[in-house]
Amino acid sequence: MKKHKKEHHEEHMDEAWLLPYADLLTLLLALFIILFASSQVDEKRYAQVMQGLNSAFNGGVSVFEESDTISLDEVSANDIKKLKESEQEQKLKDLINKEKQDMEAIKRKLDVFIMENGLTLQLQTNVTNDMLKITIQDYALFDSGMAVVKPEAQKLASVISDMLSMYPDYKVEVAGHTDNIPINTNEFDSNWDLSSRRSLNFMKYLLKANSINQARFRSIGYGEFQPIDTNETFEGRAKNRRVDVNIIRNTIEVKSIVP
Repeated sequence: MKKHKKEHHEEHMDEAWLLPYADLLTLLLALFIILFASSQVDEKRYAQVMQGLNSAFNGGVSVFEESDTISLDEVSANDIKKLKESEQEQKLKDLINKEKQDMEAIKRKLDVFIMENGLTLQLQTNVTNDMLKITIQDYALFDSGMAVVKPEAQKLASVISDMLSMYPDYKVEVAGHTDNIPINTNEFDSNWDLSSRRSLNFMKYLLKANSINQARFRSIGYGEFQPIDTNETFEGRAKNRRVDVNIIRNTIEVKSIVP
């Protein structure tokens, strides 16, 4: 009877070592799973894992018993960079969409004015990736070879100015253009002079109509060097003689950002 009890005791002692061995294998397996699952193992995360395993070995709180909540300190620098880039990209998309909506709104208002006043032959509007372009044929603003704004064109300047005052965040370029027929008068030595004076005079009326921040504006004369049609025909030269009011967007639409 005594021999039987002794053998039973020895069998129990032989199996006792399996428990800590199994715990060790489990913890090692968990360590390798965590390392494999991590997209990037940095020193900070490695130290945290080792601290948790060490605590488990010494009877402390196991790494598996800690909270699943990740603090900001636990986020790697790469994760923070990606988050900031994502936020900046979203802000840029929102700004691009807002500016696009603003340009379309100004265009719609101008198109209504153009139709109601029978100016479809003298004025055109076009929204591009970087601006709203308002093109005004020269005969709607000036007499031939002159740079004095016609009295009837001052109403148009007032309408455009009213719309510009509603959107104070955009810069405005007033650009004068001519055909390639040389000019040499007592007032103008070249097409450069004529186009520059015309753009400047019309810009003054835009600024005169409203209390607009003048720092937003600039005038420039391109002479004959940015034609939109041929200079070989009368009709083509008439299209090239124009003043453009360009409302410049602050952002440029990029296909990689906005599909």
